[in-house]
Formats: sequence, structure tokens, C-alpha cells
Amino acid sequence: MDKDWIELLITDDPLEAEMIKDLLESGGIPVVLRSSKVTPYPVNVGRMGEIKIVVRREDKKTAEEVMAAGSEDLNED
Repeated sequence: MDKDWIELLITDDPLEAEMIKDLLESGGIPVVLRSSKVTPYPVNVGRMGEIKIVVRREDKKTAEEVMAAGSEDLNED
């Protein structure tokens, strides 16, 4: 991945990663999920289980704002 993309967040939960990706993409922010996990093997040892949520450098601030707003919406319920 080139230098115009930066890591926004790291999680070890694939469902959480997909939910964050969907939230950001619904706000018009391109997102890439990166993982070292080998799909056929359900190994989540150490860093192999990490999923990095990556966005374009210029979208980082907006992505953080979208995530904060999404978090506030969850806390209001």
C-alpha cells in the first residue's frame, strides 16, 4: 500500500472491522482492510489476528469524525 494510505485503527474482531468499514464507506470514505491471517486457518495468535483499517491520508480526520458520530449514536440508545 502506498504512503497516501494510513492506518486508522487495529482490531482483532472481523465483524467489528466490517462494521467500521461499512460505516466509513457509507460516509463516502474509501477503506481497505489488511490482515496477515491465512483464510483457511482460523489462527488468531498475536499479530496474525490483527485487522488494520486503512484510509487515505486526507480522509483520516473525516473518518475519525464519522466513527465518533457513530459511537455517539450507539451510546444514545
